[in-house]
Amino acid sequence: MKILLLTPQLPYPPHQGTTIRNYNIIRQLARRHEVHLLSFVQQTDDLSAAAPLREMCRSVRVVTAPRRTMIQRIRGLLASTLPDMAMRLPSQEFQEALDSYVEQVKPDVVQVEGIEMAQYGLHLAERRASSHPILVFDDHNAEYVLQRRAFETDVRQPRRWVGALYSWIQWHRLARYERLTCERHDWTVVASEADAAAIHVLLPQLELKIIPNGVDTEFYRPDAVVEHKIILPARSMVFTGKMDFRPNIDAVLWFVNDVFPMIRSQSPDVHFYVVGQKPHPRVVALGEKPGVVVTGYVEDVRPYIAQAAVYVVPLRIGGGTRLKIMEAMAMAAAVVSTSLGCEGFPLTAGKHLRIADEESDFAAAVLELLRDEPQARRLGAQARRFVEQHYDWASIVPLFDQVYVPKNT
Repeated sequence: MKILLLTPQLPYPPHQGTTIRNYNIIRQLARRHEVHLLSFVQQTDDLSAAAPLREMCRSVRVVTAPRRTMIQRIRGLLASTLPDMAMRLPSQEFQEALDSYVEQVKPDVVQVEGIEMAQYGLHLAERRASSHPILVFDDHNAEYVLQRRAFETDVRQPRRWVGALYSWIQWHRLARYERLTCERHDWTVVASEADAAAIHVLLPQLELKIIPNGVDTEFYRPDAVVEHKIILPARSMVFTGKMDFRPNIDAVLWFVNDVFPMIRSQSPDVHFYVVGQKPHPRVVALGEKPGVVVTGYVEDVRPYIAQAAVYVVPLRIGGGTRLKIMEAMAMAAAVVSTSLGCEGFPLTAGKHLRIADEESDFAAAVLELLRDEPQARRLGAQARRFVEQHYDWASIVPLFDQVYVPKNT
């Protein structure tokens, strides 16, 4: 089939959740289908460094993403009923490129990757005269849930009430927009049972397809040969992620301020590594605390995960499924996570990882694994087997073929 994917940023290099999912979808689909890619980029020369995409896709076309000023964002907040995410990437050039693809390439499927791109799926839904192309909306997260949870977190803190108000507005606007988007596309794909339940709150009768996030188990494996000069102390904890992303910021702030001191009081030689690009100033400041290292961007996170005595996922806000936990489990890391951090995966506490939500419980779980290396190794080995059996991209992406059909057949 001819499949045209629309992505909010160039899915290469695959260094964060959205680009990792999109890159692996393209990589696997290209083995069986003719794949075309239309994507936004930050600057036009981004494509020159993305040779693997050009090799996998029959064609790749990019459009420079529009820049939004703070004034434009405030104007949108006050004068529009659309959520902020729907106003991030409006582009006449992109719309014209999309229309050109549909007319000239005549794709069987147009796949819209994420809520920021939904406006272009809605555009095609309005103008097409028949059931072709099939429109697939890949809803990476139930986005309205993320804003609802952000509101529920911030409203408890008076100094965060402005943020809580913003999240309340976005929560309700996203719920309406996400409902409309799912209604107008032929198929909606979600990444977990939890996301499916959230979408069914909006549209109880909607037929959904669950296609989870996965991991490249050949790339992320315990015995991967990784060239590096980084040597971590023996009792190190590691967290990886894009560090200007609000749920990740909240996670490391909570861990360093509330959990880490409990661990350090009983094990003074421990270290905590925050590994990921674009650290927020509040995250950078954590690096001044004893035992905390903020790396910023690293070319390869695997050396850090491989050397972690414990990999922590202290997420308290957000939604969807986290690629970071699958990567750590694929590398046989011993994981301690909040319930929210491992949401969406059918994991068993005590078998695949340790789960704790309160500060003292989280600290106790980490300390137990630091002191009991055989238990940590057992958890890691069982986690690796679980990922191999259920979450390799090679077995996940073929599930998309089940939605590349008209819905009435």
